[in-house]
Amino acid sequence: MSGQLRASHILIKHEGSRRLSSWKDPMGERIRETTKEEAVNQLLALRKEIDGKADKFEEVAKDVSDCGSAQDGGDLGWFGPGEMYEEFEVATRNLAVGEISGVVHTGSGAHLILRTG
Repeated sequence: MSGQLRASHILIKHEGSRRLSSWKDPMGERIRETTKEEAVNQLLALRKEIDGKADKFEEVAKDVSDCGSAQDGGDLGWFGPGEMYEEFEVATRNLAVGEISGVVHTGSGAHLILRTG
């Protein structure tokens, strides 16, 4: 799969996200009250808790991610150039398979990314 990437992620939406609702918060009440800084701090604490373990990443994604992919442990499947936000794609491409990113910001919110392929 030339040029294809595979990743899982944990998304925390915040007041600056382009869409202020999620499967977890359909009315956006929590999201509207979450600052970008709070989202970052939550992800940094989660990254520490996950400690590089893919199975723990999946478990945490199911519990806290604002993305619908949470039901699949954050798995986004395979994607190619231009299918994700550029910041997300670049961050994923710069990770080794099995590596977890620092906090990555996109229009959707703040993410932790686990490259899986």
